[in-house]
Amino acid sequence: MKFFVILLLSLFTTNDIYAQQGTISGIISGRGAIVVSATVFVKSLKKTVISDSTGHFQISDVPPGKYNISVSAINFNTYTITTAVANDIVKLDIELEEKNSMMNEVVVSGTLKPISKMDSPIPVEVYSPTYFKKNPSPNIFESLQMVNGIQPQLNCNVCNTGDIHINGMEGPYTMILIDGMPIVSSLSTVYGLAGIPNSMVKRIEIVKGPASTLYGSEAVGGLVNIITKDAAGAEKLKIDISATSVGEINTDVTAKFKVNNRLSSLLGVNYFNYRQPRDINNDNFTDVTLQNRVSVFNKWNFRHKNELSSSLAFRYVNENRWGGELQWRPMYKGTNIVYGESINTNRAEMIGTFSLSKNLTTDVSYNYHLQDSYYGEIKYYASQQVAFTQLRLNKVWGKHDVLMGLPFRYTFYDDNSPATARINGDNKPAHSFLPGIFVQDQFTLSNKLTTLAGLRYDYNNEHGSIITPRLSFKFSPDKNNTFRLSGGNGFRVVNLFTEDHAALTGAREVVIASALRPEKSWNGNLNYTGFISHRKGYIGIDASAFYTRFTNKIVGDFKTDPAKIIYDNLRGYAVSKGLTLNTDISFVNGLKFILGATYMDVYQMNKDKNGVETKVPQLFAPKFSANFAVSYTVTKYDLAFDLTGKINGPMQLPVVPNDFRPEKSPLYSIINLQLTKTFNGGIEVYGGVKNMLNFLPENPLLHPDDPFDKAGGKYFDSNGNPRPDTNPYGYTFDPSYNYAPVQGAKAFLGVRWVLR
Repeated sequence: MKFFVILLLSLFTTNDIYAQQGTISGIISGRGAIVVSATVFVKSLKKTVISDSTGHFQISDVPPGKYNISVSAINFNTYTITTAVANDIVKLDIELEEKNSMMNEVVVSGTLKPISKMDSPIPVEVYSPTYFKKNPSPNIFESLQMVNGIQPQLNCNVCNTGDIHINGMEGPYTMILIDGMPIVSSLSTVYGLAGIPNSMVKRIEIVKGPASTLYGSEAVGGLVNIITKDAAGAEKLKIDISATSVGEINTDVTAKFKVNNRLSSLLGVNYFNYRQPRDINNDNFTDVTLQNRVSVFNKWNFRHKNELSSSLAFRYVNENRWGGELQWRPMYKGTNIVYGESINTNRAEMIGTFSLSKNLTTDVSYNYHLQDSYYGEIKYYASQQVAFTQLRLNKVWGKHDVLMGLPFRYTFYDDNSPATARINGDNKPAHSFLPGIFVQDQFTLSNKLTTLAGLRYDYNNEHGSIITPRLSFKFSPDKNNTFRLSGGNGFRVVNLFTEDHAALTGAREVVIASALRPEKSWNGNLNYTGFISHRKGYIGIDASAFYTRFTNKIVGDFKTDPAKIIYDNLRGYAVSKGLTLNTDISFVNGLKFILGATYMDVYQMNKDKNGVETKVPQLFAPKFSANFAVSYTVTKYDLAFDLTGKINGPMQLPVVPNDFRPEKSPLYSIINLQLTKTFNGGIEVYGGVKNMLNFLPENPLLHPDDPFDKAGGKYFDSNGNPRPDTNPYGYTFDPSYNYAPVQGAKAFLGVRWVLR
């Protein structure tokens, strides 16, 4: 009888224990895609499970308590987390960090086909969204300030338009690509970058130096290729909402949906709003433009029956921004009552890549850009359409991996400026045709030595034939060290007004001294990439020495006449040369350093009529600059600390004759701090301070109290001549003296939610 009582009690006790046991389940991902066959281990229970084909894992019959869980997978760092389990289901969404990311990245920008970064003969820098999350920004234009050797340069202190400088060269020499397509045209560099939802970005690839052999015009100084996510590897839903203490609100929403086994889609929406005029430096001008922007991005992925894939994406951007005197309102557009710069942008894009066979691919893209702007009294109304198509054939013959292409680009441009006017003043829209052909041969001589040779021929309807070659060598003595030596040619067809905001402000008269010729450049680059593994982590090194020489460079003369900008081809030549170093230092204890520094000398050698050369430093090109990101993760509390910053050395600024402002900026640093807390259920809360040192540039505007240079006013007499008592040096209103944002320290707070 006692035996049956004990047995009965044991059964009830056992049932009670099992009734209280819980389950741990979740999905494992990494680099924006699910991770299959990841190992999930609970040490105290000695239980191990493997994630399935959907990245899902489940550990059942877990008694209540706290457990340390470790997750490991090939090519990813081991992830550990502590979680409490009760008599319920605990869901964990785990995102793994790629191990030795500098070595294992897959890139396409250097050779126009997927290849590991270490195998690419062309040095390519790769940056993931995880890196940019260390200092979150509402658009990619601002995010790129975290990249060593890249400078997002504001060209106007009033409307805050700008461009991307690579190794000190101005924005027109940088090609911006989306999924390899030249979709962000010259008219819209800053506007195009400002409207891409950050949650849609898979990675950003950067090539420094001419890349015209593969990409044609504009890829003279380098390129930035924004690779967007495919629906198959994206999260089901991702929401990112943030706000700053000055009133900026940014919202990113991305959702994917599956139509059937072969058709899926990814939809991204970005909304940014800033409507609080601020004037920190008391010059009666807005410090930052007020903006209202919405962008919609939709990408479709098709999987064919023969396992080939294609994609088609659409994007629409609408933005209204204005900057100027604090009392400006839309009613003052085009008047001389209150000064303001108002820009309304409407932009539509289409990007497609279609696999016709295993070796044959066609690319197509189209963009339409309409800009309706006012710069004080000056109206600037411009439209641009760019259509691009390209047929690519990739074939392997023995040790030769050959890529051939037939690209064609058509550009239509029209505005109300002298850029599209006949001599008699009649309107003459510009039509540019640029057909071409290129061949590239990647020849693997041995496991250690690879060469890459390429040649491109383009025909421009205005400038005729253009030939651009390149040659590269890659030598890898072992799997952890690689040397690359590359050289090539770049070119840029003339497209002046669409790229130079200074020509549109209305503050100066534009003069074209002679018929402008295409710009050309030759570049040499020596690169070393190395990896050092040690017991407590690893160190990645990426170092380069570069030299680029430009001829026919189009320059704007701001100094001869303060009321004019005089454009002409440089009679001499221009040079960009220097050294750059990137390091990635990671420790197993959660501490990580990403450090970069660039030293460069960028200048022009002007030759006068007598053949005498004069060295002129390039504007907005600091000889020294550096970036850093220091991160520390406290796994036990799911906390991450990020300290990021950029240091800029002195740079030459566009001063006017007898300018009271220094011709060089001071050495300064913008430092940011962020704290991120991760919660169960895919929720992250982040916040911090930007520009902790509260750095502000001095006197960014010249004569802000008389932006219209009014005759009979404070600084000019009734005939429009400078008054000797108040304006002895003949100053005019000028917003181009810019080397840092006119925005002090600000706090930010945001939340992310990911449903996988």
